[in-house]
This record gives sequence, C-alpha cells and structure tokens, in this order.
Amino acid sequence: MKVLLTLLPLLFLGACASSQHKPIADDPYYAPVYPDDSSETALVPTGSIYTNNRATALFSDLKAHRVGDIVTIELVESTQAKKSAGNQISKGSNLSVNPLMAAGRNVTINGNSLDVGYSDSMDTARSADTDQSNSLSGEISANVIQVLGNGNLVVRGEKWITINNGDEFIRITGIVRPQDITTENTVQSPRVANARIQYSGTGTFADSQKVGWLSKFFMSDWWPF
Repeated sequence: MKVLLTLLPLLFLGACASSQHKPIADDPYYAPVYPDDSSETALVPTGSIYTNNRATALFSDLKAHRVGDIVTIELVESTQAKKSAGNQISKGSNLSVNPLMAAGRNVTINGNSLDVGYSDSMDTARSADTDQSNSLSGEISANVIQVLGNGNLVVRGEKWITINNGDEFIRITGIVRPQDITTENTVQSPRVANARIQYSGTGTFADSQKVGWLSKFFMSDWWPF
C-alpha cells in the first residue's frame, strides 16, 4: 500500500506533463516552407529573354523538385496482421507392484496383501489468436523542405479539419524519389521512404476515447498483480 501511495503522485504528475504536449494546429515544425529567392543565381544581362535559373522544361511535366514546391501524397495505407499459436502438453505415469509371493502363498500383514498401485496424468492445452487490420485513404499536400544530394526530396505537411467541437489532423513526413512522382504531381504513400503518418484528433470526442491515468497504471508493468 505504501508503494502504491508513493507511485500515485508520480503518475499524476506524469499525466499532467503529457497533457501539456497536445498537438496544435500552428506547430512551427509543420509550418509552410517558402523558397529562398536570395539563394538563386543573380540574373546576368545577356540580351536574351531566356534565363536558365528560372526556366521550366518545355517537354516535361511540372513536378515538385525544389524547396518550397508542393506535392500531393495519396494515402493508400492498408495493414493486416494475424497470428495464432497453440500448444498442448500431456504427461502420464503408471506404477504397479504385484502382491509378494512366498512359499506359494501371498505375503500379508494383518490380512492385507503387499501390493502397490499408482497412476497420474496431466494435460495442458493453450491457444491464442490475434487479428488486427487498419486502413487509411485520402490525400494530403506536403511541402518539399529539402533536396538531398542524390535528388530525393524530403517532404513534410499537415492538414487540419475542424468538425463540431473537435479537430482532426493528418501529418506526414518522409522522403520521396522524383521518379515516383506521377505526371499529376502525386505520389502514393507506400512509396514514401521513412514515412511517418499521423491521423488523430483533439477535442471532446478525442478525449472521450482516452484511458484515464489511473486505468493506465493498472494496465502498466508497474501494477504488481
């Protein structure tokens, strides 16, 4: 009981600390990225209307390839996991000793024959089944925040939707190959490397689905029983 009373204040403080890091709509980490015009090569007067640093290919599609460009990511995530396990153990033993014979007669003590019989058995069977599936579909536009040396694009973006008394948001970060971007400037989420996709919400509806800090304690490894 003393241990429980000691841990409860710590759990309460941990719950308060975790509640202070709720997702916010204007998180600076997911702020839009704008191209830095000052980093471009200064215009050199050549007498021509063509400038290489601002040119767009005439025979290729407009795809995201620079910092600040926007690419649309199609969310087509689908996962399914199923696991089953079973084991069975059986054990048995049997021991018997026939009545002792002497001089052609059974040896007895107080009229009881000297024989022994023993048997036991044990059967144990266990089984477990787990089945889980998740799916996520939709679209989200993300900014190119960095162009790597091999040409791959680091993308990051978020989308917030306010519904009644709560907010729902989708966030994504990852690395995209320019070759995987379609002619419509879209790329499917399975082709995003090191992808981190978050789909959650805030508000009354989201809070109603959370487990209280005391219930978390009883379901954690700290609960000794």
